[in-house]
Amino acid sequence: MSSEKALIWVVDDDPALRELLKHILKGAGYRVDLFGSGKEALAVTGSAPDAMLLDLMMPEMDGVQVLKEIRRLRPDVPVIILTALNDVSQAVEVTKLGAYDYLVKPVEEERLLSTLEHALSHHRLEREVERLRGELGDRYHLRNIVGSSRAMCRVYEQIGKVIESDITVFISGASGTGKELVAKAIHYGSRRASGPFVDVNCAAIPESLQESEIFGHERGAFTGAIAAHPGKFEQAQGGTIFLDEVGEMAPSAQARLLRVLQEKTVQRIGGTRRLTLDVRVISASNRDLAEMVREGSFRQDLYYRLVVFPIHLPALKERREDIPLLVDHFLQKYATDAGRVVERVNPRAMERLVQYDWPGNVRELENVVHRLLLVARSSEITPEDLPPELGGANVSEPEDADPAYLTLDQIEERAIRRVVDACHGNLSEAARRLGIGRSTLYRKLEQYGLK
Repeated sequence: MSSEKALIWVVDDDPALRELLKHILKGAGYRVDLFGSGKEALAVTGSAPDAMLLDLMMPEMDGVQVLKEIRRLRPDVPVIILTALNDVSQAVEVTKLGAYDYLVKPVEEERLLSTLEHALSHHRLEREVERLRGELGDRYHLRNIVGSSRAMCRVYEQIGKVIESDITVFISGASGTGKELVAKAIHYGSRRASGPFVDVNCAAIPESLQESEIFGHERGAFTGAIAAHPGKFEQAQGGTIFLDEVGEMAPSAQARLLRVLQEKTVQRIGGTRRLTLDVRVISASNRDLAEMVREGSFRQDLYYRLVVFPIHLPALKERREDIPLLVDHFLQKYATDAGRVVERVNPRAMERLVQYDWPGNVRELENVVHRLLLVARSSEITPEDLPPELGGANVSEPEDADPAYLTLDQIEERAIRRVVDACHGNLSEAARRLGIGRSTLYRKLEQYGLK
């Protein structure tokens, strides 16, 4: 919406002022409709202005009454109040009722146009935010979790039980089973959908920085803290925080997290003020937290605070009947990206896809289907199109190339790919075998597009 096309309603019982405002607004490129009373404006149905200039003192129905009705009927329309009285208490009242601003007559032309443009910009921003929220809600809606097996029906049933409440949820399952997708489905299906969803991958944050990143710090709290930093819990205020791979939390971060969950407040490192939190907590791990408690590497009291409502995601090999549905879903999802459409999967090829154990679970299947769209020789995927691990002839990289003609980056990428595959997506184990830190491995995965 641009100012050249924006429609402004002027509602004022003074004919001379209406004509003056019309002249000013049209001169600035706006479209203008004039109304002599609030009742006259409210009688218009089927269309709405982009903004409204509303006189406060009018007979029969004053501006406050009109404002209340406009906010009820068209809450997204910004209303600028015009009045001859410079009354602070009145300004506060109409602002509480939802007026965008309050201007005292006679209004300076420059001030009027500036306020109106700000109101329209604010309106545009709100509409864009709502559009993006709607897209996110659609993208992470429960219906986008694919599967009709008995195991997945159980997952849907559990999600349905927690969506309407703020109960703390723990999602377990192997890497690649879709834990983050379930967390987002819970958030975007709940009353918190309009609030932030803050995703924290605990394994990707070095242990020495976990407390600072998750709980925040004040300036000067430690060497290098040159400015105050709001933590992830503060950023999630009014929404949901998703603590992925929570089993990778350092002991000190576990202790601080326990206090946050007990007191529903957070205190930045080096700070004295405690902020009351309105945040839903969802956590996940591909590790057995109960076993970690027995080993002494995870706090038992924190375990009971996190695992209030557990949801377990089955491995893909435990729900093979969902594989054809998932294959079709990913073929459609990546058709635009690949610039082509695959109409069907050969029955023999589908049989191999179903029988494969998928150590990387749904994430691995998604990557394979995406690659198949790019390498398939026709509109039908055949067994020959499948990667070697599924008995096909296709290779995704020149494994037989002479290493002398590979760059260092290509050699590093190949090594990382092989180790991650050998560890079945367990990145902590992969980092250990490669002899690098988890955060370094995450950066390399990002660098080579291996996410």
